[in-house]
Amino acid sequence: MNVSFAMPQNNRDIEQKIDQLLAKMTLAEKIGQMSQRNGFDGNAAMIKAGKIGSLLNEVDPDKIRQAQKLAVEQSPNGIPLLIGRDVIHGFRTIFPIPLGLAATWNPEGVRKGARISAKEAASIGINWTFAPMMDIARDSRWGRIAESFGEDPYLASKMAVAMIEGFQTDDLSRPDAIAACAKHFAGYGAVEGGRDYNTVYIPEQLLREVYLKPFNAAVDAGVSTFMTAFSDLNGIPSTANNFTLKQILRNEWNFDGFVVSDWASISEMITHGYCTDERDAAEKAVNAGVDMEMATSNYEQYLKELIEAGEVSMETVDNAVRNILRIKYRLGLFEHPYVDATDFPEMVNDDYLKTAGQIAAQSIVMLKNENNILPLSKNIKDIAVIGPMADDKFEQLGTWTFDKQIEDTHTPLQALKEYYRGKANIHYSKGLEISRSRDHKYFKEAIKAAKKSDVVLMFMGEEAIITGEAHCRANINLPGGQEELIKTIARTGTPIVMIVMSGRALTMGNILDDVDAILYAFHPGTMGGPAIVDLLTGKKSPSGKLPITFPKVVGQIPIYYNHKNTGRPPIEKNFVQIDDIPVRAWQTSLGNESHYIDAGYKPQFPFGFGLSYTTFAYSDIRISNKTIKMGDEFVVSATITNTGNMEGDEIVQFYTHDISASITPPVKELKGFQRITLKPGQSKIVEFKLHTDDLAFYNQEMKEVTEPGKFQFWIAPNSDSGSPTEFEVVK
Repeated sequence: MNVSFAMPQNNRDIEQKIDQLLAKMTLAEKIGQMSQRNGFDGNAAMIKAGKIGSLLNEVDPDKIRQAQKLAVEQSPNGIPLLIGRDVIHGFRTIFPIPLGLAATWNPEGVRKGARISAKEAASIGINWTFAPMMDIARDSRWGRIAESFGEDPYLASKMAVAMIEGFQTDDLSRPDAIAACAKHFAGYGAVEGGRDYNTVYIPEQLLREVYLKPFNAAVDAGVSTFMTAFSDLNGIPSTANNFTLKQILRNEWNFDGFVVSDWASISEMITHGYCTDERDAAEKAVNAGVDMEMATSNYEQYLKELIEAGEVSMETVDNAVRNILRIKYRLGLFEHPYVDATDFPEMVNDDYLKTAGQIAAQSIVMLKNENNILPLSKNIKDIAVIGPMADDKFEQLGTWTFDKQIEDTHTPLQALKEYYRGKANIHYSKGLEISRSRDHKYFKEAIKAAKKSDVVLMFMGEEAIITGEAHCRANINLPGGQEELIKTIARTGTPIVMIVMSGRALTMGNILDDVDAILYAFHPGTMGGPAIVDLLTGKKSPSGKLPITFPKVVGQIPIYYNHKNTGRPPIEKNFVQIDDIPVRAWQTSLGNESHYIDAGYKPQFPFGFGLSYTTFAYSDIRISNKTIKMGDEFVVSATITNTGNMEGDEIVQFYTHDISASITPPVKELKGFQRITLKPGQSKIVEFKLHTDDLAFYNQEMKEVTEPGKFQFWIAPNSDSGSPTEFEVVK
């Protein structure tokens, strides 16, 4: 039976309006819609002539209104402008960096944060954000891992969809909705050596199985726009990649929004060695499916000539313009091109700050807590606060925070002084001027503070500037003299709680034994200080879980939980440390297995790991049927009990493993998670419902299939714990 689906009335209306508008537009105006310029200044005449379709990086509301007024009231066809901005993890109210957001494992929190960001940005006239970035990242050397949701496609998909929903709402025409952008398409997180902008080689099966999953989810969620990556993919720059932009995005996924290049990425294809000149770059980008050019002017200069030469068809240009206009209509810009800030809540209001604090607290991961030093004793009288990140309003915000006002920031030192006023003495020393400093200028005062204190809180990590785009690191230990400072303070004998603010996973093996507890806060944003103090003092229990694997040493990279097995997997009992290998030992006497003889095979901290002030027991793990017929649903469940003395949140994780398949399977794959809150002694049954389709993978023919056979599943607190339960899928 053939079934046809009618186009919804509002979509039909939009398409009719686009047809009518296209019929009136000149070629110059069409090319103008495909052109994006940086800022308003110097572009007024072009806007008035209808030769610019979008501005980016203009944040002066008066200039935005002037630009829209020129476009709507004076250009030939009155087409409003898209005003784009990198609203990555906040506009004025700054939330944790995306990697920190992923550590919450709380899509609803991410949705709320994006909703606030959209309201603040929209209030000045911004209607398009270049977020979320959903590149799967398995290498913490890469600076842009800070903008990612980590290493897992399932977790990244859930977070990306939540952010899109927060930005766009269920009605893109709302005054406080802004268009989202799925970036960077595709595979950008797999750049060689973690070096930004670099070459990417990903086999198609892996591309589809891992790196494309969040982008596909974004299309299903109705994301408005896509952005291409700076990198090449298997020898073809992403900005001219017909396979990803046409075959996958348009033909397979039926995406009907528009694609924008990244900043100057069309011109950069010349440097890549893929294009001979700007004309060639314009031809290859537009024919591959890049609808709008960011920042550079290759389309403006060469599209008319390319059309006249028959190298680019009018149909290609019309389709690109249609895609752009479609989003402008969906945003309601033709009806409501102007905004009035008085129609929006005040930025950085108390409600926004409260939400930012809640999200920040959930993003912080406790990695160590020897002798239950945390939460801090209520009887504590003297506290040393040491470190360059303790009272820096700028650095705790992290990368991509162009529109912050640092006076909004609440630092840990401020929050500690407020909390302990009249209760305990705070002895503060920077320890180091900035995170990269190596001098001992503040060491003496730091030692003095530590010696007269009951506990030392050391705020360490990375400045914002050494994370993010183009800020990749070959060594990912604590920078500057931080390790030396930690060891110096450790010699005082005062217990140390280390709080790390960072844009990536850092290697901490050199100082792990010198500190008693670690709270990993990533870059926590505007309310990072109060959030950290809430955890230090026990007002809240830590609940974040790692969205990336933490290596012991940089040489273990890439290291990620959902790797494949080898024919000779590591065996713990056979591992011998390099220093313990006998001299002139027989070559095979130690076993021939997959591991480093100096670092083993285990990470420092596994994906999904995070401690709490309470304890949780997992019991009664079961499956609704151990033999499942292909095409059926099934339910797995476990009873989670709070066995400690404090209320806490647990993130219950569900993993599966295909024991044998026509493509070698990962050792584990995340298939679900739930954040639950339990009081002491309370139990809850947590269920995960799956369909056999959820066990599918891309086979050698690039078809997504579920094969019959035996599987395992785990319900566990992280990727490296729990015991497997077996089940079988039959035809």
